[in-house]
Amino acid sequence: MKGFQQRECINFTEIFSLVVKLTTTRSVLSILTIEDLHLKQLNVKTVILHGDFKKVIYMMQPQGYIMLDKEHLVYKLKKSLYGLK
Repeated sequence: MKGFQQRECINFTEIFSLVVKLTTTRSVLSILTIEDLHLKQLNVKTVILHGDFKKVIYMMQPQGYIMLDKEHLVYKLKKSLYGLK
């Protein structure tokens, strides 16, 4: 469940965390070695930050970073920002 979907008094205190037991990791590595397979690692947590947009997205200047005499300008995003839906 995504954090922004939690409702107070329903599932607000539930915490989900993906974990893998060490024995599972060892088993998978053993199978890879026996079968002479290759292992690749992917950082899923930040993969969305490195993706390209299918649409053009503009963003207002954030507070504290507003350029003087250019308050009316906006930023055109080239890459995603953390938390951008």
